[in-house]
Amino acid sequence: MEITFPGGVAVEASFDGFTVRTDQPLSRGGENSAPTPFDLFLASLGTCTGFFAWRFCQERGLSTDGLRVTLETEKDAQMHRLTRISIVIHLPAGFPDKYRQAIVLAANQCSVKKAILDPPEFEVLTR
Repeated sequence: MEITFPGGVAVEASFDGFTVRTDQPLSRGGENSAPTPFDLFLASLGTCTGFFAWRFCQERGLSTDGLRVTLETEKDAQMHRLTRISIVIHLPAGFPDKYRQAIVLAANQCSVKKAILDPPEFEVLTR
């Protein structure tokens, strides 16, 4: 993955033929032309969880009409950090009760969440 700076305070990550752009809001000197890096972090968590919930339904032939995932966050304003992320799976109408706990277990397989719960070692180098 290569990180570049296309102008202003925008930052891009290029990998596997994709380019993901981030920016900052106007209040932080950006053009508000793309999500912030932190918003992409939350989106990664939500989309990863959503994939596992969707796949759970697909594998069992369950309807995915109306299936969605939302993230609710709590922050410590003084410390400028998240204190809680609640991931809410909104189930389709008529979703079988017998699968409610199982879909939560499936959603917990999200690799983004696992990386947060058991973080890798970080190293910043110069070359």
